[in-house]
Amino acid sequence: MEQIEQKFYQRAYLLILFTIFYNFLEGIISVLLGYRDETLALFGFGVDSFIEVMSGFGIAYMIIRIRKNPSSSKSSFEISALKITGTAFYVLAMGLLAGIIVSLVNHRAPETTIWGAVIAVISIFVMLWLWYRKNKIGKLLNSEPIIADANCTRVCIYMSVVLLASSLIYELTGFAYADVIGAAGLIYFSISEGKEAIEKAKGKECSCTPCDSK
Repeated sequence: MEQIEQKFYQRAYLLILFTIFYNFLEGIISVLLGYRDETLALFGFGVDSFIEVMSGFGIAYMIIRIRKNPSSSKSSFEISALKITGTAFYVLAMGLLAGIIVSLVNHRAPETTIWGAVIAVISIFVMLWLWYRKNKIGKLLNSEPIIADANCTRVCIYMSVVLLASSLIYELTGFAYADVIGAAGLIYFSISEGKEAIEKAKGKECSCTPCDSK
């Protein structure tokens, strides 16, 4: 049984490594295209991908720790990673809010949002697959941390849907505020994920949903 568990943990670890690699690549492409096309939603989506990379390193370390000692508590590295990730999400939310204000004041609209739609569609399919695999392995191992990570991947799906909707609305209708509305949606999820990371650093059990105050 222990050998089977180690095999499942190895699969979970490989999924995390793939998540890190994919988010890094997605982040580079999204930030560059978002900056070029002046689409705030796509640019913010790319920055979020880089934050997910930071989070992924913490989760990868967590899996290594659990494999060695399932009953061990969070390490200082994991706690620091969670705090940094949570703070980064809050900074992203503030940056997006500032961008929204600048866009509204200057009446700035994207040149095109077609790349936002393309990237969002790819992300939705990739994240759906990752969510399914992580959730399945988490249940097989009866591992709440891995299941929680799967739930965080599900939040990435929601963010991709927001990006897709705002990108398509602008591209098909030319609605001037579609990109701004998409960025506002990313702010909501960024704050939620930031709170999640901070609460986990404090030792409260969450699963990528707002925690009740204790």
